[in-house]
Amino acid sequence: MKDSGSSKNRTVLYISSAIISLFVIFGMFLPKEMGVVANKSFGFLTTDFGWLYLLSVAFFTVFIYGIAFSRFGNIKLGKDDDQPEFSNFQWFSMLFGGGMGIGLVFWSVAEPMMHYLAPPMGEGATPEAMRTAMRIVFFHWGIHPWVIFAICGLALAYFQFRKGLPFLVSSAFYPLIGDRIYGPIGKAIDILSVFATVFGVATSLGLGSSQIATGLNYIWGVQATPVTISIVIAVMTLIFTMATISGLHKAMQFAADIKVWLSIGFMVFIFLFGGTVLILNNFTDTLGAYFQNFIGQTLWMGNMDWLKGWTVFYWAWWIAWAPFVGQFVARVSKGRTIRQFVLAVTLLPSGFSMIWLSIYGGAAFNLDKLSNGAIQAAVKADYTTAFFATLQQLPLYSITAPLAIILIVASFVGAANSATYVLAMLTSNGDMDPDKKLRSFWGIMQGAFTIILILVGGGTAALAVLQTVSIVAAFPFMLIMIAMCYSIFKALGQEKLSGGK
Repeated sequence: MKDSGSSKNRTVLYISSAIISLFVIFGMFLPKEMGVVANKSFGFLTTDFGWLYLLSVAFFTVFIYGIAFSRFGNIKLGKDDDQPEFSNFQWFSMLFGGGMGIGLVFWSVAEPMMHYLAPPMGEGATPEAMRTAMRIVFFHWGIHPWVIFAICGLALAYFQFRKGLPFLVSSAFYPLIGDRIYGPIGKAIDILSVFATVFGVATSLGLGSSQIATGLNYIWGVQATPVTISIVIAVMTLIFTMATISGLHKAMQFAADIKVWLSIGFMVFIFLFGGTVLILNNFTDTLGAYFQNFIGQTLWMGNMDWLKGWTVFYWAWWIAWAPFVGQFVARVSKGRTIRQFVLAVTLLPSGFSMIWLSIYGGAAFNLDKLSNGAIQAAVKADYTTAFFATLQQLPLYSITAPLAIILIVASFVGAANSATYVLAMLTSNGDMDPDKKLRSFWGIMQGAFTIILILVGGGTAALAVLQTVSIVAAFPFMLIMIAMCYSIFKALGQEKLSGGK
């Protein structure tokens, strides 16, 4: 095993940034043509390979739990005598924090209500449609996303902390290609990881900026146009890029603390005033339905038109986020066993997400009924306003609405700042403390890239463009993750043969 060289090797940086820059230029000067190409690619992948997204995630689920409960589960992510860097409480807290993001805030009301109005099976706007809607939301935000993240996180943590390889996705393929991870094959894998991360994060930034813009419109009447959304992105990009350049770590920690405390505050507030008993009933019923239908829902293909816009999009989105979130959960899990890692990463954040969605979704259904359909009317008009329409039915709206904007901004800045760090690391040979200039470069690139996609799509349609691009970008990385599973299994088998615990 040879040395990987220093972070001065800029091959991944130059190639990935050049191609992404070309994409941005293409979108600026030929936006319609880019939209046509993206839509044709989307149609091809979802029509001909939608089954592969579902089957792959099912395989990832079986694989990760199979490894966790096998004889390999006691292997440490580190040397045999390494101890965890963080206490259990600190570790759990960080994993919970990793489960909170822009997407969870954006879809917490909108998605349950949209499934309620237009379910993939049966009649909409019925009690059964509400149960189906909540079960689907649990499915999309439950265990499956964190299984995907756990695959990538396990690979990064195992090969970095136990084998001493660079903190790069390509390192996971050492058992298959050996020192060629430092050559063109390894660089290609890391470039695809950069693409997946950029496209996945762009989707989240697009969702967050759209919700901020429509929130400003909903509260203060500021017109939410593609230009307004682009200005929001530009301002947010300036904030987190300046923080990165100037090293304002305390400022970023402050933003993270705001996100956590506001998230908890909103959950408690909505739980208390949104219909406590209905929320608890909803959570209990949905949790049972979720586990009862776990296998069937995982492989269900009864409505492909619906699946393309929802489940296939989500699985592609999570796959695109795998290098990003995988890096985070890996970094905080040194010294844990594989079994501890898998169970904590897949169950704790998903459990938090289910509680979050039960509170928001249950309250939305309750308040919608009490207001004679005010929330579903808002969703029909513009689903990005769903969160604010729900808050409007609760006390203290003049206070909670601006706080909601702050929560979304804090989630936006936190995700973007973390993504710039991961992208800088991926393009500096796995340097775990990448250069600040490189981080700022990727911050600007993410902002520019997302703005282009927003302008190409225009208004709410921009979110569809972002979804389309995510699915296209995630496809090659899905294939990489399948190969990654085999590589992990092969490495663990060799470790067992060499006497590893």
